[in-house]
Amino acid sequence: MNIRLATIDDVPAILALSNHHVLHSAANFAIEPESLEAWREDFNETHEMYPWFVAAPEDGGDESILGFAKASPWKGRCAYAYSAEITVYVHPDHHRKGIGRALYAKLLETMKAQGYQTVLGGIALPNDASVALHESFGLTCSGVLKRVGWKFGKWHDVGYWQGVLNEGDAAPAAIRPVSEVTG
Repeated sequence: MNIRLATIDDVPAILALSNHHVLHSAANFAIEPESLEAWREDFNETHEMYPWFVAAPEDGGDESILGFAKASPWKGRCAYAYSAEITVYVHPDHHRKGIGRALYAKLLETMKAQGYQTVLGGIALPNDASVALHESFGLTCSGVLKRVGWKFGKWHDVGYWQGVLNEGDAAPAAIRPVSEVTG
């Protein structure tokens, strides 16, 4: 498996994986497949400061990607600039093979080098595998929002797992672009 920065050419495969979860899982709260145009726009607007990674088969394989992980802004207000939301999706045929762990390891390493202080991962509950993955990286549950999503004919809770990447009370330096820390 090869973990690498995503490119605009990867967005259709990333979207296909995300849309699979839209249609078959409560892990993604979209209720209809999302558009390629919207995802390309999101990629173009965020990938310079918020990393996007894909896991690709080492040999090129039949599948274009095995999974993806990405960061996005946590909130729009300026004081939140050092926090980001993180997400990971793995192709359903490749669960429990270490792909999510490898993607998150690279994502969190990159974000720490960029200067992000805090990451937050939202998990539709119950989801023992996702909880275990987040906790294996030291993220802890900071709260559960009850009945915030209606999907597949029932209410879903969402827990937020939070991790601190950089400690200290000193004023942080500006967040560095992804390209500066990934070579």
